[in-house]
Amino acid sequence: MDVPPYLRIAAEIRRRVEQGELAPGESVPSTRAIAREWGVALATATKALTHLRLEGIVETKPRTGTVVAAPATPSRGRRSAPPAAAGVPSPEPELSLDRIVRTAVDIADAEGLSALSMRGIAARLGVAAMSPYRYVTGKDDLILLMADAAFGEQFYPSTAPDGWRARLELGARTLWTLHRRHPWLAQLSSLTRPLLLPNLMVHGEWSLSALDGHGLDTTTLFDIHVLLYSHVQGLAVHLEREAHAAATTGQSEDQWMDSRGDALQGLVDSGRFPTFAKVVGSFDDGYDLRLDTLFELGLKALLDGLAPVIEGAHPA
Repeated sequence: MDVPPYLRIAAEIRRRVEQGELAPGESVPSTRAIAREWGVALATATKALTHLRLEGIVETKPRTGTVVAAPATPSRGRRSAPPAAAGVPSPEPELSLDRIVRTAVDIADAEGLSALSMRGIAARLGVAAMSPYRYVTGKDDLILLMADAAFGEQFYPSTAPDGWRARLELGARTLWTLHRRHPWLAQLSSLTRPLLLPNLMVHGEWSLSALDGHGLDTTTLFDIHVLLYSHVQGLAVHLEREAHAAATTGQSEDQWMDSRGDALQGLVDSGRFPTFAKVVGSFDDGYDLRLDTLFELGLKALLDGLAPVIEGAHPA
């Protein structure tokens, strides 16, 4: 009988681990890399990694992906469970909507939204491929549940800090933290077609209530709210894009820039962009793009610029 493709893939990765080609803590091939190397679908690649995860050979870490698990230390006197009899299927683990959503979030955190599939989630949970459909109608509805769960991971104090600025800073930083934790959130919607989710509305309510009562007309008030959210989302969108680019090209951000060294030098040497050449030439060890720094810089600039608008209005 032919061995299923996912078992052949799992056996090869297991061999690499056992022979020391992959050390504990080292990344194993991602689902995308497995799909390319073995010419299989992403669902098959996910099933192979799930099989290895259930064996305890690999583990998933947020934003790192799947890595070789540390060797387990067996407990003294503890006996392992006997293997299932041949031909007798193991009972399907208890399933719930919460488990499905949390598993989907884990996959998206580690490997991006493009690696998410209903079949892959079922494989990760060790259930039949169609089992998740008893709880959710499909991937699109599941993603909305994932987003609502992610936005609901942080709330606000019952006693708000004094002043509109402190409240807006707390709101923006809370959203930035959530997008940092779940970079795929920034990919889900545009400003013109926002997500209408209860837990996202909690963050909107916090921002709007910080602006309310300062005499702003409602359009200006809502414009400021949208502007602040766009600052968070506009920077956060690059988190997932960079992760996707790294997985697709196999190059880190620094490696990608190094490979474009000749093109960059050509722009500098052309003489057409003297200010650009002067600024780039002043960096001792290149420019390090730090999104956290840009977020704080942009937030300060926005609030400094908005202060006269907010404080110049007549309080209601």
